[in-house]
Amino acid sequence: MTVFHSVTDLIGDTPLLQLHKLDSGPCELFLKLENQNPGGSIKDRVALSMIAQAERKGLLKPGGTIIEATAGNTGLGLALIAAQKGYSLLLIVPDKMSREKIFHLRALGAQVLLTRSDVGKGHPAYYQDYARRLADETPGAFYIDQFNNAANPLAHATTTAPELYEQLDGRIDAIVVGVGSGGTLGGLQAWFAEHSPHTEFVLADPAGSVLADQVENGRYDDAGSWLVEGIGEDFIPPLSHLDGVKQALRVTDSEAFTAARELLKVEGILAGSSTGTLLTAALRYCRAQSTPKRVVTFACDSGNKYLSKMFNDDWMRQQGFISRPQAGDLSDFIALRHDEGATVTAAPDDTLSTVLARMRLYDISQLPVLNNDEVVGIIDEWDLISHVKGDSQRFALPVKDAMTREVEIIDRREPESALKSIFDRGLVAIVVDNHRFLGLVTRSDVLTTWRNRLS
Repeated sequence: MTVFHSVTDLIGDTPLLQLHKLDSGPCELFLKLENQNPGGSIKDRVALSMIAQAERKGLLKPGGTIIEATAGNTGLGLALIAAQKGYSLLLIVPDKMSREKIFHLRALGAQVLLTRSDVGKGHPAYYQDYARRLADETPGAFYIDQFNNAANPLAHATTTAPELYEQLDGRIDAIVVGVGSGGTLGGLQAWFAEHSPHTEFVLADPAGSVLADQVENGRYDDAGSWLVEGIGEDFIPPLSHLDGVKQALRVTDSEAFTAARELLKVEGILAGSSTGTLLTAALRYCRAQSTPKRVVTFACDSGNKYLSKMFNDDWMRQQGFISRPQAGDLSDFIALRHDEGATVTAAPDDTLSTVLARMRLYDISQLPVLNNDEVVGIIDEWDLISHVKGDSQRFALPVKDAMTREVEIIDRREPESALKSIFDRGLVAIVVDNHRFLGLVTRSDVLTTWRNRLS
């Protein structure tokens, strides 16, 4: 086996997997596993290329500071390489980025500043404008600017494209690509135009992005919104060269998330939300063909960055992407149902230390206290403060000594209006079915249910 001496040597040469368990019509569909890069995404290639070129040009000095605007994966690649090379890294990221990405970035030593994801280019809080302004204000900083950096598409023209060509013996009919910075599409097109000009490029675009409009109409209007991370834009990235794309397929968030979850279930590939977009478009393209074709798309990044979001059933329900059968009563408002094992509870004889550990683990502030599935109380952070009183030994007290026994229990058959009087007193509703605990209902749960009814 080959022995490597730096994690950066592991970037590239990713495997290619043929998908057999999804319906690809008459076509062969291949997935290039860019999630196998050491930073977990295709952007490792770009980060390495941009930093190396900046070093060659003398734009990045030893011990210098790199500043960049990123939706996540480019930042992770930059953080990985900056840590290896001793650079400081400051990243401006939109606030829709998953928590896992932010935790990963900070663990690599990057400084992360969140900014608004609901504003467009030209607004001072827009992530690219914000990053450029910081770079101008920071002495000795280098703004790496993936959206206009020629080393971005160069990474794909010199590594990704020839790898694909070799892996499939030069027989590739179509490549389905998404666009964030545009480097993947631009770099692949440049290489294939010379070596395999018949290869068609298909754009997979999140619904709400303006890129599909540009491909189809040569112009675009205002962008909408989408939850998929890393691809889709409200402007046309200059590196993307969309004029070489003949077909664009729009993919909704729901379709993307469902496809990524299905890819994990049936093919065993844990990939992110952008992969779900590409996979949906690739399958749609394949099924529309009347003759067999060899089609390639990408597992752009690892799905472990999205475990709290699209791979979390509760998050998917809160966003309205999946739903339970409706009972027509108050149980429909419960986000975390006890009969599904989703509610975090305490028993009367549990210690206060155990309760605090559960609160910290699940990022909650209160637990219902159950005895044989019947609610006997509720315990929250204020109860802990009131009973511990600064004496750490009192964490050994049992929950029954500290819990609040007067709780707001409401039968599932009560009218929806009965929740208001509970919320008016600043309490949560404990919903039961003949004294059997079903779950808690908060103000947020009610608002989410009302919004999803509208959807």
